[in-house]
Amino acid sequence: MAIPRYIVLIVAMLVSGENRQALADFQVSTQDDVSEIVIDGGYAKYGNYVDSTVVGVPTLESVQAVEFSQRIIKDIQIRFVDDQGKLVDDQGKAIAGRTQKDFILSLLKLKPGQIFREDTLRTDLARLRRLESFDEVKGFFEEDASGVNIIYEIKERRFPSLNFGGGNSDDIGLYGQVGYEDANISGLNDKLNTTIQISGKDVQFSSQFVSRYRPGEPNRLGYSIGALRERDLSDTFDEDIKLANGDRVREGRFGGSVAVLRSYDDWDAAVGLNYTRISLRDRDYNVVQVDELENPLSLSGTGIDDLFTISLIVSKDDRDRRKNPTQGSILTFSTEQAIPIGLGSISSNRLHGNYIQYVPVTLIGNGQSTENPEMVAINLQLGTFIGDFPPANAFALGGLDSVRGYGYGKVGNSRTYGLASVEYRFPIFQSLGGVVFADFASDFGSSKTVLGEPGVQRDKPGSGFGYGLGVRANSPFGLIRGDLGISDQGEIRLEFTTGQRF
Repeated sequence: MAIPRYIVLIVAMLVSGENRQALADFQVSTQDDVSEIVIDGGYAKYGNYVDSTVVGVPTLESVQAVEFSQRIIKDIQIRFVDDQGKLVDDQGKAIAGRTQKDFILSLLKLKPGQIFREDTLRTDLARLRRLESFDEVKGFFEEDASGVNIIYEIKERRFPSLNFGGGNSDDIGLYGQVGYEDANISGLNDKLNTTIQISGKDVQFSSQFVSRYRPGEPNRLGYSIGALRERDLSDTFDEDIKLANGDRVREGRFGGSVAVLRSYDDWDAAVGLNYTRISLRDRDYNVVQVDELENPLSLSGTGIDDLFTISLIVSKDDRDRRKNPTQGSILTFSTEQAIPIGLGSISSNRLHGNYIQYVPVTLIGNGQSTENPEMVAINLQLGTFIGDFPPANAFALGGLDSVRGYGYGKVGNSRTYGLASVEYRFPIFQSLGGVVFADFASDFGSSKTVLGEPGVQRDKPGSGFGYGLGVRANSPFGLIRGDLGISDQGEIRLEFTTGQRF
């Protein structure tokens, strides 16, 4: 015979702290109508698979089994799987992972001997899924009378990777490119990313090494070191801005950075020292000071600006995974203070904020594609400069990563800006997804405060709206994005690139 629920509730409320220990094994249940807590098709006991779906908190209204004993974690196991999802190889040996297991365990909130919490397990899963070195992470827990075992099955991404490419640039002509990337050096998720580009005119490169902060070593700071040498047609001084000799403006950047990294609970922080030399040049790479309208191209007036800055970046990543998140958010704030050293004596401050929210929806069905999940994605950005800054660093509004339907920088070149984007993403096939999007950006009238007024002089509107359709195709080379954008001025642009817009 079932015990009435109100009696169970009264007993639970009257048991004091010391009496609960004596009743640790007390359990009331109905033999004729026992409910079980269902989680993503599994059960809350004996071998659950834990995915990123929300688990309802069991109450006396939802279950008829009340257990006063607390579930203690006995063990946490890390297992690696191959590309076929197998745990063992052809010889029956366990798949060996590259990532150190102690490093993985140090990232987890749940530890052996602690009370098991399903919500914390989900948080730990999301933290592991955001690691760049992991392609897929699944979590299970097994429970018996003596406690809970947690099992993680991890598929690692293939590192290191080497890629080759080439093309034809309007600036340097034919070029070849080689890139190297490893995001799991020493099995500790340290990262090295290097790209070298060679042409008949020069050699360009970009390289960064990041040794991340490790929660298991709280007294050790993470760090990053970077260097670059780049040259390209200027984004700020675009094809509408010519030099006196009819050339387009070329922009060269050379510099480096060092930073220390630290995490505080769910926040990541980086403090850096950075140097960049910005030079404006003609086709023959001679330094130039003004454009054809005699507007200055640099803050120093020489065609070259030196930018020494101290930067602070803080971010909070609550996405359920790094690749194709299905829900969650990421928030980033940054400030960069220039120190008046070198050409230009620049002392401005750059402030920037970026917020992205992913909201799962089921407008076309109840199923979720793992490669192209159905969702509404929202991106909000704000940025401003305080003080004088190089015009080449002005915020460029418009383009594939801003307002689609406009060309790059065709909305404006501003001191201050705001940007809002929304996308409805939906699956078409397993490896093909679709997008409906809308973008809006404004310079809040600040383009006229940029040195030389490159946007105002070229009659750029300063604010713009774009909308359209897009496709997302998963390929062996990563996500390929194609967007057909229509601007509020009637321009239609079809452009292709890689990676999501945000």
